[in-house]
Amino acid sequence: MAVAVEELVAEAERLIRVDRPLELELDLGNLTALDANPLNSSLCRQEAEAWLRSLARDNTQLLLNAVWQLPSEKLQEGIVALLPPPSTLIPREKAVPKPRPPTRWEQFAKLKGIRKKKKSNLVWDESRKEWRRRWGYQRANDETKEWVLEVPESADPSEDQFAKRVAAKKERVAKNELNRLRNIARAQKHKVPGVGLAPTQQQSKAELSKAIRVARTSTASVGKFQDKLPKEQEARNTGKRRKFQPIVGDFSAEKQKQLDLLNVMSSKKPKLDLTKAVNRQLREDDQEQAAKRKKMRPKGRKGGKNHNRNNRGKGQHRKSGMKQQGKRK
Repeated sequence: MAVAVEELVAEAERLIRVDRPLELELDLGNLTALDANPLNSSLCRQEAEAWLRSLARDNTQLLLNAVWQLPSEKLQEGIVALLPPPSTLIPREKAVPKPRPPTRWEQFAKLKGIRKKKKSNLVWDESRKEWRRRWGYQRANDETKEWVLEVPESADPSEDQFAKRVAAKKERVAKNELNRLRNIARAQKHKVPGVGLAPTQQQSKAELSKAIRVARTSTASVGKFQDKLPKEQEARNTGKRRKFQPIVGDFSAEKQKQLDLLNVMSSKKPKLDLTKAVNRQLREDDQEQAAKRKKMRPKGRKGGKNHNRNNRGKGQHRKSGMKQQGKRK
């Protein structure tokens, strides 16, 4: 039994010990080994594959032997070896990342000498009389958990204060997201994203003309009575573009259109649009009534209606006087 154990130990030591004519160049930082020994080119293909397999095994064994000679450290997961810094410089696939450019607030804080103060994660909650988190779930002084809100004196009494608070929160979140996108665009030296026609640092001619066109058409008359600026050119491509049917593809829409046209042409009874006919009849009635009122209107003399009324009264008075004189006679 003891002889068998000794044989197993000797076999294990023989497998661990590997002798090479030239020592390997080991880079333990990168866990790589470089073998400078010459290859045996006189072997056939099957023998060469077996020889290369054994060579790779021996070189790996030499690398592991060197790793076990390094200082080790015991962790909760197990024993690990402390690798030295790598000696072989491996080229990077991509360029070294550049440091992130500071944001506008960081530039302002650096200019004014403002230092960031680290806040504690716990805050005293006055309503519950306990320490709670500053942010997140079950945070201290959480306004969203209040079941009643005070209506300010200057606010509308019928306004929903809860909906107003939710809308204000969404607006703050959107504003922060817009500032974040602007910082990213400024860091990458792109155009800062704006909202609609927000002013930028340097506006191009096309942007200025677009802003003028939008301001002109924002009136009640859609810019119909708006005066033009001096040396202002007519806007191009501002109307609706004509849409054409596709030349290739699905012709079902064109087929249905042609069939409807043939049905209208071949039908004996004319197609009646009831809405159009009613509107036309109402319009004709209105025109006839307007013409009758115009004919029935008396032709006034100079002085207008008051003059006619006065003359009408005087005429009646004269007639009555003439009748009385006739009776006396």
